Amino acid sequence: MVKLVFCCRRRPELSFEQFQKRWLEVHGPLVRRMREHIPQMRRYVQSHTVPGAPSEMLRASRGAKPPYDGITEVWFDSLEALAGSGEDGLTAARRLYEDEAEFIDFANSAVFLTEEHEIF
Repeated sequence: MVKLVFCCRRRPELSFEQFQKRWLEVHGPLVRRMREHIPQMRRYVQSHTVPGAPSEMLRASRGAKPPYDGITEVWFDSLEALAGSGEDGLTAARRLYEDEAEFIDFANSAVFLTEEHEIF
């Protein structure tokens, strides 16, 4: 199993609340619709950052940088599955990218592939 992890920061003109609402209520349903064109996506999860004192205390206790605004995770069976979506899948992926560009600050975000090792 391969997982795409996208640590997202919002575009500077959006408030934290606007970003989370847009991501959940517009982009989430779009990803669900695009799944028929990219059937290799096994699972899609949005993890929205929880603001406030508990998160800030956790960050400060480790001397960590400010948090991302959220994390997207998308599971695929393999690297080959990730790459093999055909023309229909490429069109769908392009549509998702265009939508992301409306609310994600790509230059201050991070995206990478991982392989999970479940510990418990």
